[in-house]
Amino acid sequence: MTTTYAALLRGINVGGNKKLPMAELRALLEGLGHDDVRTYLQSGQAVFTSGHGDEDSHAAEIARAVEERFGFTVDVVVRDHAYLKAVADNCPFPAAELEAKQLHVTYYSLPVAEDRFEGLDQSAFLPEEFRLGDRALYLYAPDGLGRSKLAVELARPRLNKGLIATTRNWNTVLKLVELTGG
Repeated sequence: MTTTYAALLRGINVGGNKKLPMAELRALLEGLGHDDVRTYLQSGQAVFTSGHGDEDSHAAEIARAVEERFGFTVDVVVRDHAYLKAVADNCPFPAAELEAKQLHVTYYSLPVAEDRFEGLDQSAFLPEEFRLGDRALYLYAPDGLGRSKLAVELARPRLNKGLIATTRNWNTVLKLVELTGG
């Protein structure tokens, strides 16, 4: 059975760092034996099909291959279509009423419990808010991610210890559902 996945590479082609041309990422994924490889934007999203492995094994394999070929480490989260669709469908914010720049999803490598955020006073950041899914965090930032004080707080190492975390805006969330949907 073949499954369609999205690989989310953290921090690729941002601010001139970790340059990874998308054509080379596609070639790398094809070289790993994946099919129907496509990339989206320049910021580290790739879609592929595979008849072997799972999300975690694909993430580790891609991270290892990027380091071997390009000489830098990169965190990778891989999610299948069903998970990506569930994240979009279960958004706790009124996504249809918001601008895409106001809504973001952070995908985590592992499930995240609410107690990880116990010391964070959400009311101090209003009107910004976040809600947790199982391996995802939804962030409502009405002025966008670049101006979000809550996003800065949520990115602190103490809150993400032991996790890979990578954030995408709502347009990208929806596009990845579309691209992995066949």
